[in-house]
Amino acid sequence: MAEGFDYVIVGAGSAGCALAARLSEDPGTSVLLLEAGGRDRSPNIKIPAAFSKQFRTKLDWDHSTGPEPHLDGRTLFVPRGKGLGGSSSMDAMMYTRGRPLDFDAWSEAGNPGWGYDDVRPYFERAENDEAQRSEFLGRGGPLNVAPVREPRALTERLLAAAQETGIPFNPDVNSPEQDGVSPTPVMQRNGRRWSNADAYLKPAMRRPNLSVKTGVRVLGLAVDGDRVSGVRLRDRRGRGATARARRETILSAGAIGSPQLLLLSGIGPAWHLREVGVEPRVDLPGVGENLQDHPFFLLCFESTAAESLADAEKPASMLRFLLRRTGPLTSNVGEALGFIRSRPGLPAPDLELIFGPAYYHDHGFDTYDGHAFSMAAVLISPRSRGRLRLRSADPAEKPELVGNHLAEPEDLAALVTGFRKLREIAAAQSLAAVRGAELVPGADVESDEEVEAFLRREVELLYHPAGTCRMGSDEGAVVDPQLRVRGVAGLRVADASVMPVITGGHTRGPVTMIAEKAADLIRAG
Repeated sequence: MAEGFDYVIVGAGSAGCALAARLSEDPGTSVLLLEAGGRDRSPNIKIPAAFSKQFRTKLDWDHSTGPEPHLDGRTLFVPRGKGLGGSSSMDAMMYTRGRPLDFDAWSEAGNPGWGYDDVRPYFERAENDEAQRSEFLGRGGPLNVAPVREPRALTERLLAAAQETGIPFNPDVNSPEQDGVSPTPVMQRNGRRWSNADAYLKPAMRRPNLSVKTGVRVLGLAVDGDRVSGVRLRDRRGRGATARARRETILSAGAIGSPQLLLLSGIGPAWHLREVGVEPRVDLPGVGENLQDHPFFLLCFESTAAESLADAEKPASMLRFLLRRTGPLTSNVGEALGFIRSRPGLPAPDLELIFGPAYYHDHGFDTYDGHAFSMAAVLISPRSRGRLRLRSADPAEKPELVGNHLAEPEDLAALVTGFRKLREIAAAQSLAAVRGAELVPGADVESDEEVEAFLRREVELLYHPAGTCRMGSDEGAVVDPQLRVRGVAGLRVADASVMPVITGGHTRGPVTMIAEKAADLIRAG
């Protein structure tokens, strides 16, 4: 580290893995990738159906938002992957690009080069449509996209029931037309998780010009005058050091980690930095603002048919997975999805429906002894905005997050519509023969007032924090359209934090696209 590197990247998550792989393609360039967590060796990472077993373990940063003023003052769980692959080693592996209008809106908001036609080649460069079912997904890229290997029979019932309520079947939710229901495209290969560490980093780690250091906690940026020259860090033995970047330092620590490091380094709202004892270097009011996520809730039902994932943890299922990569453990749980509009006149879907042949409640911590299925409605176009702040100048202290979820009446109204639609699907003929009692919330929740009260006490987040280092051309933006941090040289951010507005769907695909495009921007100087 004393000799320095051309590029220092902080965070080996979805963006950091892709960025390190792309920048190290040039053998004349040296790249250092720093990760606070460890290697991705846990079976709960490799087994798709076991993703929630990582929550609140050493593999999880275990953040939370709150108290949330519009959700009965509750705190909401925000798991983030800690280790190689980051949250791509922890997510439910659901692959969606988002809506074309998401990216066109980014461009129209002062970010030329980020419209849908501009970013589509970067999606295609990343993707490998294994089943070759889509004319829109790329082929030959590192990120493998495949069908769920062995979906449960309950999932077929759920898809049929949704269509009986008038939702069309959509063979490709990654086409420009997102409306409709479909089996979930998943980021898996040969029946196991395919994280961005698998897709990008591990092949690149054979290169002598790429160094990957795990167990390293970055404490802040090294700043010389008006230029960032690297990062200050502490290794797993508690030893301090500085990693020098001859060309650029890139923060890819995610929508929580990246703004936190900027604030700890004196880059952010000057009034807030003084409040927590950090000397301001660059007064950048937008750092930590614009926090977004996808609020969701679940309805859970008993199933009278033994067609769920209830038997997934039995020894026979584990043996099938270990020997043949088949069986219920290859499931991502959310085996089908759909996109609908909560009201007429919307330019695109604002709700995502997720169908799972399992009892999934309270992030998997709540359990049910028997066969069941769950249906979720997710608000993918939230109007509410939150913020991230430091609690102190201590890098080890988790930042304070408040999302203000459901602050806007339109957000609540859309989720009420989603509730009614899920109840309609549950009553459809294809589910009638196997549907037992409603376990969550229960049949006594009927009126709009009761539904709204249920939402305020039950809404959680879909693990997609974004927006806290917003990209733009205005004074409130944190990074410019080239992802360079305003007011300081030698520093960029490339992760979900740069999204001006969160995308309409799951975010690993768009974050990978951001990293692919960032690599070209950085190489172009």
